[in-house]
Amino acid sequence: MKRLGGIGALVVLVVAAATCAFAATEVRMTGDALVYGDFFANRNFTGWNNAYWTSETPTYVGAGKRTEDRFEIWERFRLRTDFIAEEAVKFRLGVRVQDTWGHGTLTAANPAVAISVYQAYLQFAWPGSEVGITAGLQPASIPQSSFFAGSIVFDEDVCGLVLTAPLVSDRLSLVLGYVRTISSDRTYAPTTKAIYSNEEAFLLALPITLPGFRATPWALLGFGGPGGHYFTEAGWAEGLIAAGILTNPPYGWKNNFVYAPWVGTTLELTAYDPLKFYADVIFGEHGSNEYDKNVRRGWFIDAAAEYAGFQAVTPQVFGFWSTGEDSSTRNGSERMPHFFPGSGDGAEHNGGTQAWNAGNSFLFDGGQELVKGSNMGVNPVGSWGFGASLNNVGFLDNLTHRLTFAYVHGNNSPKAIRYANAVLGSNPIFAMGRDLTDKEWVMGFNFDSKYRLYENLALILETGWAVPGEFQKSVWGRRLVNKAENAWKVAFGLQYTF
Repeated sequence: MKRLGGIGALVVLVVAAATCAFAATEVRMTGDALVYGDFFANRNFTGWNNAYWTSETPTYVGAGKRTEDRFEIWERFRLRTDFIAEEAVKFRLGVRVQDTWGHGTLTAANPAVAISVYQAYLQFAWPGSEVGITAGLQPASIPQSSFFAGSIVFDEDVCGLVLTAPLVSDRLSLVLGYVRTISSDRTYAPTTKAIYSNEEAFLLALPITLPGFRATPWALLGFGGPGGHYFTEAGWAEGLIAAGILTNPPYGWKNNFVYAPWVGTTLELTAYDPLKFYADVIFGEHGSNEYDKNVRRGWFIDAAAEYAGFQAVTPQVFGFWSTGEDSSTRNGSERMPHFFPGSGDGAEHNGGTQAWNAGNSFLFDGGQELVKGSNMGVNPVGSWGFGASLNNVGFLDNLTHRLTFAYVHGNNSPKAIRYANAVLGSNPIFAMGRDLTDKEWVMGFNFDSKYRLYENLALILETGWAVPGEFQKSVWGRRLVNKAENAWKVAFGLQYTF
């Protein structure tokens, strides 16, 4: 992403653009600011780092090499500016400043302010029609039912082209999309050998709206290549590849193009309002044309219900199920491929979009408002689980709460993970507490509160507690398992929106 030299550059950029265009263009600005402290004990259930990639070879640092800093103070500012030539044509520029107090951007000594561009896209309607077109760096998400915080497959700000068009008025519409998530070599490859180094995908979705019912069937066809920087540039390798690509010969990819199809549908039933139901069914495969050991394929299903008929509380229940690894890495992976950041530390995604979560659970990476250091990063893919929430609890003016319990049990054979760890050592594809065997479980609680001081200014308190089940020493090793203990966090801060 483009980096600018200082906060003054942001002011000059926005003000100059607005001044030059103001006579003929309307300029609208929205944004938000967060300032909060976060105390997080025993990230990854150990207080040590998970394994992480260091090169495309690939090389990686094993788990338990670094120790957590339990208290941090974070600050984030985002500004979104829309330049509107007319109602049918606009351009959005979104910029962001984010860092911890005392480091880099927000240090007191020799500050080095870094401003990143996280949205930059053109949006317009085709003349004389209701066809909408969006091109550029924009929020992009695979359809997911609205109960869950975001898509389990992909939910990021990414460069792409999206077309929307109504097919049947207020009933059926069409969404076509193209995104390019990786272009590792840009114009020229490092050698004269032609190796495909991009990653891109095409989306087709058909949102259906009927009285009391909504559904969005969709299909995604992805293409990747062995030259794409899956490990360091995107950091998605652990969500897309099968362990067999590194553990079983012949090592690496077979083909110059790697195919990756997904299909699914969302379902939302509101005909019995205030009782509402939500569900998703997804099948995905990565490496369809590869060696069997390189193929990763599987299912993910979720469902939820809520009752919105009470004034002071909204009860909610949810559950999910996903296929898990069988006993061998020689026949590929049985987990659904997905663009999973795999941070395990609650790191905010590129641009601040959210991943799948239910009830704002402390276990899953997505949905939290105080985004950094916010959760345990447990992977719902390869697991099954359930939970319940008391949401929108409000007995006092301007004060609301949410209480959530979640239980997650692994669906992965210990044998496959044990073999991968024996061959590779501690590796990023499988992480203790994030990827659970069928003998392991975790459960978590969170209690969150928001008090509105003003319409646009709120105090936020997020708390979480996670309890590990018996992790298997034969899979993860004595050192990590003996260190495992309960994790908890308390985050408190200010949120301003405008």
